Amino acid sequence: MSIRTPEIGADAAAQLLETVRQSAPLVQAITNSVVMGFTANVLLALGAAPAMVDLPGEAGGFAAHAGGLLVNLGTPHAEQREAAREAVAAAADSGTPWVLDPVAVGALPVRTALAAELLERRPAIVRGNASEILALAGQGAGGRGVDATDDPESALDAAQELARGYGSVLAVSGAVDVLTDGERVVRGHNGHPLLTRVTGGGCALGAVIAAFAAVEADMLAATVAAVTAYNLAAEDAATRATGPGSFAVGFLDALAALTPDALQAGARLA
Repeated sequence: MSIRTPEIGADAAAQLLETVRQSAPLVQAITNSVVMGFTANVLLALGAAPAMVDLPGEAGGFAAHAGGLLVNLGTPHAEQREAAREAVAAAADSGTPWVLDPVAVGALPVRTALAAELLERRPAIVRGNASEILALAGQGAGGRGVDATDDPESALDAAQELARGYGSVLAVSGAVDVLTDGERVVRGHNGHPLLTRVTGGGCALGAVIAAFAAVEADMLAATVAAVTAYNLAAEDAATRATGPGSFAVGFLDALAALTPDALQAGARLA
């Protein structure tokens, strides 16, 4: 199911949230073992249907029928690497939009090589922190483990280069998110630092982006809507949280309660 958005902004994001809720897209997540449960719960809170199908022999067949696919390289053991290759090939053949999250690329050789290989399959969207995006573009050595040591604005040129080279939308996460399709650039000013204190705070965003990509042909519009909805829920949850634990629970509640009207009113996009 797809709607045409009149522009990339708060109005379009609100429309897309309503579409996700109405259509409940099936999202396949080949993601890391640390965040699998949280990611599934985030998709359920959003109104999407999660499927953590990451076995070779199953991943490809499932990707051909899913609404969207996430490939997250957080814990890329051998079997999951094979499943990712299989799913991405099937997604490319069937037109399933897929998101690449190149977790901790740069310093770690196995995932860095795999990210480069998968990038050649032209993901619809690439989501990562600034250090990961710079490393993916061959312009840096990665961050400190999964944490960025670079600012999103410093990765804009690299993101635009990758976007133009692979036909992908690049979502660079940080205090101010930088989102681009190589020509258009949108900056998102929503969010809260407590997202960085919860395991899966970044990884689950990739699955949410896949859910929005399942219902919208304009991948930049889908990415902007997903990032804005996610970060607005974080802001709301933070107002009631006493620390990371209560924030994580409150975030799921806030995402489930987020309305299109609240998204339209609260979005801070430039």
